[in-house]
Amino acid sequence: MIATLFIVFIVCLAIGIPVAFSLGIASCVYFIGAGMPLSTFAQRFFSGMDSFTLLCIPGFTFAGNLMNVGGISDKLLDFAETCLGHFRGGLAYANVAASMVFAGISGTALSDTVALGGIEIPMMVNQGYDVPFSVAVTAASSCMGPIIPPSVNMIIAATMTGLSVSKMFMAGIVPGILMGAGMCFVCWYESVKRNYPKRDKRATIKEMFHAGREAIWAIIMTFIILFGIMGGVMTPTEASIVCVTYGLIVSFLIYRKMTLKSFYGCLKTTLSSAAAIMALVAFANVFAYIMTKERIPNMIADAMLSITRNKYLLLLLINLFLIFVGMFMETIAAELILFPVLLQVATSVGVDPIQFGVIVVMNLVLGLTTPPVGVCLFAATAIGGNKLAENVKALVPFLISNFTVLALVTYVPALTVGAANLIMG
Repeated sequence: MIATLFIVFIVCLAIGIPVAFSLGIASCVYFIGAGMPLSTFAQRFFSGMDSFTLLCIPGFTFAGNLMNVGGISDKLLDFAETCLGHFRGGLAYANVAASMVFAGISGTALSDTVALGGIEIPMMVNQGYDVPFSVAVTAASSCMGPIIPPSVNMIIAATMTGLSVSKMFMAGIVPGILMGAGMCFVCWYESVKRNYPKRDKRATIKEMFHAGREAIWAIIMTFIILFGIMGGVMTPTEASIVCVTYGLIVSFLIYRKMTLKSFYGCLKTTLSSAAAIMALVAFANVFAYIMTKERIPNMIADAMLSITRNKYLLLLLINLFLIFVGMFMETIAAELILFPVLLQVATSVGVDPIQFGVIVVMNLVLGLTTPPVGVCLFAATAIGGNKLAENVKALVPFLISNFTVLALVTYVPALTVGAANLIMG
């Protein structure tokens, strides 16, 4: 029956059925074929969603949507451009910097691409940047969203395996900063090489103060999330609810761009995306139950460990496997199916679970900018309106930078679990 499970799942994907329902249909066929009661299917389905921590997902998604609709994207980019625009390629640096701050609010890569890309790409093109470069830096920088806390991917990974969400969040800070620094270096190199424009004169202190005052409310939200969790004042779920309340106040009373109509649209978008994620989590829990029952994780672990028990070689193999999977499979679905299995392999050779969680998230997130299923790359290409092949070529230096950071995270635990232990004591 296990062969039937995977065949049905692959066929459903091939004919275009969404991943969540593909998992559900395959699992249902297995239950019927194995003569198992469907009541167990229902129990496993609802137990997959029965987690207080998972309330983070709609909370942070709603907070990010509120701040985006309320004008946060414009303010962040203006502030970054004011501070960095006098450097050659300054708007490219501003693009990366804005993504780093927005990542601390939204927690997802695609929302970063869509929210900031719609402003950044036309602005960069109008100021003389090549369209492929503008698209590439926007798509690549959006990958920091699931790495810098809060992160929907890390919430799911930690909840599935009983790890600390707070510690996963803290472990993502240094890798996220390194990714931003690496992409800024690529922006500098490409800007000097192609003689990209810069502002004629440095912004005055008054101009910086004005732009900073406009963007400060978004930056404050990031600090609420980070320091609230780091200081033990709030759990991640409580932090997400505080951010929703804060986002409502800022959007309605301070920026005053939120109307009842746009609020309804924001709520509708949040409910739609959160429901899709929760359905995926629930069906994946049933699928994982079947795999555990059939001892598939043990078989995979034994197979991989039979190749090598060297920790460093094993991590290299896992990275290559995840990079390949990320190119073809939706990030959260791949994480739900593979993370518990591969975690068992990694911990058996002494890899810290928190470090491995960050490694898996980074691998799969980088797939968001690679064909054929790179949704962030496709979204940025749609905004840029040019050919995908041009953007893929321009993206290569950014991918090299991000994969270099991935290698550091894989083989230097101090960057993840070490930083998390230091921050959280």
